[in-house]
Amino acid sequence: MSRASPVEIIRFAAGAILAHPLRSGLTSLGVVIGVASVVMMTSIGMGAQKQVTDTISGLGSNLIIVTPKQPRSSGGVMAGAGAGQGLSDSDAEAIRRQVDGAAAVAPSVGGIAQVTAEGANWSTTIYGVSPEYPETRDLVIAAGRMFDDRDARQGRKVAVLGPTVVSQLWGETDPIGKRIRIRGAPFEVIGVLGSKGQSSFGRDQDDLVLAPLEAVRSRVIGRQIRADSVQTIFVKAESEEVLGEVQERIDTLLRSEHRIPQGEDDDFETQNLASILDASRTAIGAFTVLLSAIAGISLVVGGVGIMNIMLVAVTERTREIGLRMALGARRRDVLTQFALESVALSLVGGLIGLAIGLLGAAGISAVANWPFALPVWAIPVALSFSSLVGLVFGAYPAWRAARLDPIEALRRE
Repeated sequence: MSRASPVEIIRFAAGAILAHPLRSGLTSLGVVIGVASVVMMTSIGMGAQKQVTDTISGLGSNLIIVTPKQPRSSGGVMAGAGAGQGLSDSDAEAIRRQVDGAAAVAPSVGGIAQVTAEGANWSTTIYGVSPEYPETRDLVIAAGRMFDDRDARQGRKVAVLGPTVVSQLWGETDPIGKRIRIRGAPFEVIGVLGSKGQSSFGRDQDDLVLAPLEAVRSRVIGRQIRADSVQTIFVKAESEEVLGEVQERIDTLLRSEHRIPQGEDDDFETQNLASILDASRTAIGAFTVLLSAIAGISLVVGGVGIMNIMLVAVTERTREIGLRMALGARRRDVLTQFALESVALSLVGGLIGLAIGLLGAAGISAVANWPFALPVWAIPVALSFSSLVGLVFGAYPAWRAARLDPIEALRRE
């Protein structure tokens, strides 16, 4: 027999695998489970990251949210409502006038109320806001207009509705110019917001009513808060580059406005959505890596299984190896054949695991309403790593087969 050609080596390797299909399938099972687990964990992690990103980004771009902080007593217990100064109209006005880099400032209050119109009614969230609110939250007016400063100064009871409220009260009818009642107070509909749909967590972002701040405070919320109190101040920075600087300026200004002594805690909180998003991405990314690493352990276990079976195969086929070497096969040919068998077992397992992982990730996405996401590099990396596992764990059995002495191998029963 002459030296084996690459085609013959591949044929011999394929024949050895197909000769024991059940054993070959069980040998690849560890790699199947490992690759499927890594693909699913990566997809779930990427989906979680996308969900968080979409949810936070949906709040608005370049946004800083200022909220009052509930104070603590000296013993660390949360104080009662109203114990702190909170936020007020003057805080929002101070930010608007004195903070460089603030493109829009919108104070806000909100509460749940029943809205009625022409015999229909719907429970929704009523937000009392300033005219800059849509700009801070990246909202679009789809029909009509947003109320302006003059409407607010004149105390006009006007409202801008979300699409869900419109559909629940009037269906397909144009609501512009119609009247709604909120806790008995009449409001004229002057605008309809563009649809934003559901958030990643299932909340309907179109189920809301916007009205002038003072009108909501006096006619909807009433005695629940002070006459000049606001629950939240939304600040839109001019760009993402100045977001951190604007947040620092707001912190400094509000400490001064609230006369907070040096060394004492703030009675307010500022949240930079960009930093929240970065922190969320980092945390989810680390969690995804951890899950993938745990899942990757099964790949190593699968590799050990391949090595064990290949060692058994070397023992079973000792006479075959000796005969081939006696007929002219080189040690390199034997080494290559067994290495190919190991890589083929691992690669086939990787392909099956990849298919199972993709189907599993898609199934989880569909059942749990979770966004399906998978990086483009995941597929080639999964297949490459499964092939590497086969090569590494098949190296010793292949080396052992190639080192057999032909005479001793032929004597083996």
